[in-house]
Amino acid sequence: MPDSSTPSIELRNEAVNEQQKRRRMTLPAGGEGKLFAEPLHVGRPNLADRERLLSRFSAVLQRQWLSNNGPCVQEFEAAIAERLGVRHCVAVANATLGLQLAVRALGLGGEVIVPSFTFPATVHALAWQGIRPVFVDVDPVTHNIDPEQVALLVGPQTTGILGVHLWGNPCDTQALERIASRHGLALLFDAAHAFGCAHRGRMIGSFGRAEVFSFHATKFLSCGEGGAVTTNDDELANSLRRLRSFGYEGDQVAELGINAKMNELNAAMGLCSLECYDRFVARNAANLTAYRDVLAEARGLCLFAPPTADLRNHQYVVVEVNSQEAGITRDAVLAALHEENVLAKRYFHPGCHRLAPYAALYDRQRTPLPHTEELSQRLLQFPTGMAVTPADIHRIGEFLQHLTSLHKHAA
Repeated sequence: MPDSSTPSIELRNEAVNEQQKRRRMTLPAGGEGKLFAEPLHVGRPNLADRERLLSRFSAVLQRQWLSNNGPCVQEFEAAIAERLGVRHCVAVANATLGLQLAVRALGLGGEVIVPSFTFPATVHALAWQGIRPVFVDVDPVTHNIDPEQVALLVGPQTTGILGVHLWGNPCDTQALERIASRHGLALLFDAAHAFGCAHRGRMIGSFGRAEVFSFHATKFLSCGEGGAVTTNDDELANSLRRLRSFGYEGDQVAELGINAKMNELNAAMGLCSLECYDRFVARNAANLTAYRDVLAEARGLCLFAPPTADLRNHQYVVVEVNSQEAGITRDAVLAALHEENVLAKRYFHPGCHRLAPYAALYDRQRTPLPHTEELSQRLLQFPTGMAVTPADIHRIGEFLQHLTSLHKHAA
């Protein structure tokens, strides 16, 4: 039984509110009494050279070829395929559509095993096509789909496994490939976070039957909006190209398709982003080092470190809040940061199995997801990218050190 003389975390949160306000004046303010005058967002776009971008846009407008597999799209696909070492890259309007096309081209139906600890689009891509998602737990160390749990969930209606390379940290691809091969299942990956990341000496993009990337505005490599499906399967690539353009093959409709084409302006932006690839990685790496340094002095805040040393884009700064050590809840840390214009996010909260479209489905599934539940209550994602500097992170770190120190003294 808890010692009644020891205040709860919630009471300590309230007890330090006034102290926190008084101590705020010891930190350099950015304006209006806040740490930063302007909001510091998670996922502010990594912008390429403006003049280079405008030059490409001008060329697109001069050609008057704005869509339907134009030269920028073709150049972008070739550049992505070469960088990732794959035979095919099929550019699409966004990654959600890319997932839907891949699922349909692979002929999936019935049930597909998918982690709950992911962005809802991963699961929506299945449900939109009448496929029942079977939620699986994640490994608490890697935050990725747990192959041992996957093996337990394979049933007579299972047609595929959809893994997610969360935070750009690769799944255990070998273990998943063994399971898929043993049961005759299709294996594909949501690689929305993982452009530029590598695993076992290979770039992400060549694992499973297909991998799907996001080039949304918030991603490491941005087209403004866009995505791509990569594969080494010639037949699958042909099907994906038909599906993204209404099912057309030549001037005849060969199958049920949809309009999922990337346009020329988005492709032009993607090409410019590719030209700045090294600069983006360098800034992210410097920011990650800065976070590691400042969080070392903040009680109960631990920076997620991928368990392998493969190539990374460092786009995701994920911090675990240990409420008992920090003396403050994750959500209280989030609220305090938002007060200072540091717009950290709870990723992913809650797990997809707790969202309205899937809660009843999960109740029938009755598969415990303890690690998903725990991580969804402990993790925060912090701002990084080209709009954030190590100096900004130093200020954030000082604030967090003050914050955890206040709660330590209030305990």
